[in-house]
Amino acid sequence: MKIYNLSMILGTTGFQLRPVAGYLSPRDFLAGLAFRVFHCTQYIRHSSDPFYTPEPDCCHELLGHMPLLANPSFAQFSQELGLASLGASDEDINKLATLYFFTVEFGLCKQDGILRVYGAGLLSSVAELKHAVSVPEKTFRFDPEVTCKQECIITAFQNAYYYTDSFEEAKEKMRAFANQIQRPFGLRYNPYTQSVEVLTDAQKITAVVSELRGDLCIVSNALRKIHEQDDTVDVERITNLLTQGIELPQDTSSSDSDIDKSPNIEAPENSVKNQNENYSCDDMITARD
Repeated sequence: MKIYNLSMILGTTGFQLRPVAGYLSPRDFLAGLAFRVFHCTQYIRHSSDPFYTPEPDCCHELLGHMPLLANPSFAQFSQELGLASLGASDEDINKLATLYFFTVEFGLCKQDGILRVYGAGLLSSVAELKHAVSVPEKTFRFDPEVTCKQECIITAFQNAYYYTDSFEEAKEKMRAFANQIQRPFGLRYNPYTQSVEVLTDAQKITAVVSELRGDLCIVSNALRKIHEQDDTVDVERITNLLTQGIELPQDTSSSDSDIDKSPNIEAPENSVKNQNENYSCDDMITARD
């Protein structure tokens, strides 16, 4: 199967493949993810050792990475890591690359209480897969602050593997770590222009918020219709997802009159404690208890 055909399949999540001859630097590889571009190799492992390869080959890309990138949630997660790398220091790049290595490449997670493998490096290497699940003394709970200091071994089996209770837990921990990276600006990927926008002023952020409000209106209307037909739908869980990870700066020294004088910020009509059960567009945007 050609790279073009695979890119057509991954087009369902907005990713495309770009061929490379071998390893890229961590900064270049992560930067590609920011644009939903995954750099993949075109060679295949030597026939003398079909169950292990020290370098990523076609088997590694096809069996390990492609299924994950075809998942919308994982595709978005991969792009978030790429965006976090843009403008980051060399030290932070190395930390991000190490965390990517021990999750996306060699990560494990629990399913029904049993450790399962999702890392592409393990899925494409029968030899290391057997090794990883047979050395419990080398398997540790994933902690980004600790894992980012672990040595990445390229030409042999790893000295440590890391697991989480779920794949979602690994994603949330990675997101939290990436949010700690210090940069004097924010970034956003524009899917229409396929470019990265630097959010440096209130006007640009206002434009993004306006676009998000449109999407939230669509979600709000759909949720209302579903709830009318099935009142067992967990509306609270869905609306809580909208507020997770949203932390707005608050100036406690400002008075109410200061808020009224602000040209760009309007005080919301509904406070956090005032919930409207009609789930209007504004309700979806307002934080809930």
